[in-house]
Amino acid sequence: MTDIATTATAARAQQLWFTGVGQVAVREQLLAGPAAGELLVEVECSAISAGTEMLVYRGQIPNDMALDANIAALHGQQQYPLQYGYASVGQVKLVGADVDASWLGKRVFAFQPHASHFIATPATVIPVPADITAENAVFLPNMETAVNLVQDGNPALGERVVVLGQGIVGLLLANLLAQFPLAQLHGVDALPLRRARALQFGVNNVFDPFSVDDINALGQQLNPAGNYSGADLIYEVSGAPAALNLAIDLSGFASRIVIGSWYGNKSSSIALGGNAHRNRLKITTSQVSSLAPELSGRWDKNRRFELTWQMLRRVQPHQLITHRAPLAQASSLYAGLDQQPENILQAVFVYPE
Repeated sequence: MTDIATTATAARAQQLWFTGVGQVAVREQLLAGPAAGELLVEVECSAISAGTEMLVYRGQIPNDMALDANIAALHGQQQYPLQYGYASVGQVKLVGADVDASWLGKRVFAFQPHASHFIATPATVIPVPADITAENAVFLPNMETAVNLVQDGNPALGERVVVLGQGIVGLLLANLLAQFPLAQLHGVDALPLRRARALQFGVNNVFDPFSVDDINALGQQLNPAGNYSGADLIYEVSGAPAALNLAIDLSGFASRIVIGSWYGNKSSSIALGGNAHRNRLKITTSQVSSLAPELSGRWDKNRRFELTWQMLRRVQPHQLITHRAPLAQASSLYAGLDQQPENILQAVFVYPE
């Protein structure tokens, strides 16, 4: 067992800070050696969650709520300057007293803001299986979200399913759904790069939500001869509140709509009259921090994590990374995500030794 609690400086951590609307900065902080019960982790890579982090970057976070009440590192952060990010993978470099020396050298995942180093406890990191690379492990939260969405939607044999939004969560969700014996699986997204990747990830057809011809064609696909028109199951993971109206338009009697997006302080007028009212729609919100009550008798977070690791092995999501950059290039990377999202699928910060 190694005790370095008295070490004056264990690392010079480079940390990303959101300092104002459309502004980020890299700050250096000296980290003392881990105290008793703590670990020092040197980060290999951290993934940008474009949907959520763009809300932070654009100042669209509600003022009356924490960024994530379920992640300790993000408690109480609401106003600039603030740190954000929740997908870091690195190696344990130092351990404090009362920490088993077997942690040294282990690759771990942590729900931590973007930084080159951080201090954590064994209880707040997740060991990465030896056969999973850092660039696949960094997709753990997105893949867990996709797994949770599948469980909440409960797709059935022969159903017609639509996924609105083909960002990272939408693509991973579509890939998991493609493993089911569905009658139809469609993806909808405004960006050509995402639509092309959705086809590679298993959807039958992709459509542009801003193309009248595309949406009419999708409607025709969902209305075969018979009395059961519309999609059986629709997922809304686009991050655009207005997409809920499209979900309603694509639904039929007793259709299920699962909302996986977090809109921050964005809102939109939702048309719940007419057919939406008569169709007895089931609209469900889905959030990965908890499990559906009907699953809790046989599932817990640990079991879902085990399944998530299996899906990471199967899908190999590192292939979705289009941009790798050091933290020093954060300003240009976030500006690109904000102004030219059509060019970026998944951006990852890399931290060379």
